[in-house]
Amino acid sequence: MSDVIPNDTPGSRNQLVVPPSEQDHWQGSLNARVVLVEYGDYQCPQCGELYTSIKAIQRQLEATLYGKDSLCFVFRHFPQPQIHPQAQKAAVATEAAGAQGQFWQMYEILLENQQELGNGYLAEYADRLGLNVPQFLRDIARGTYLERINQDIESGIRSGVTDAPALFINGTRYRNALEIEPLLAAIVESGNFS
Repeated sequence: MSDVIPNDTPGSRNQLVVPPSEQDHWQGSLNARVVLVEYGDYQCPQCGELYTSIKAIQRQLEATLYGKDSLCFVFRHFPQPQIHPQAQKAAVATEAAGAQGQFWQMYEILLENQQELGNGYLAEYADRLGLNVPQFLRDIARGTYLERINQDIESGIRSGVTDAPALFINGTRYRNALEIEPLLAAIVESGNFS
């Protein structure tokens, strides 16, 4: 009898099932030494804190010998509407902004204003970014990008993600502390930066 116990329950998987691709939203190069994938929720406080940490890590790596293309950051949607009622709409808002070339700008605004994600705020943010606001609001009202968001959620579930934030470093689930120091150490180790 084998001593191996099946470990295939949701949340136990440690590998990213859907590799990063041109279909994703990413910063850096998909061919970077380290690819960091986050499954996130715009209304989740830990995702907001992680956003700040990842920005600091990106700046730190860019300022070193490793350079700008040492890290690729990929964001995938994983809204949890059962606990964050505005998260799904916020995800659609980033996609609607992305259709007008402003995904990352809207992503940053939403994570910096997590308590202000209602329709009026979203329209205000779109206006601030210079978007076509009527088109932006139509896209949100019609749920134009829900299928795209659902694809991210499904890929997360297949990789064992049960809540946000969830991180994968070079395809392997990162389960340690989300603060800058331990996360940066894991990224540096994974990229064999020395």
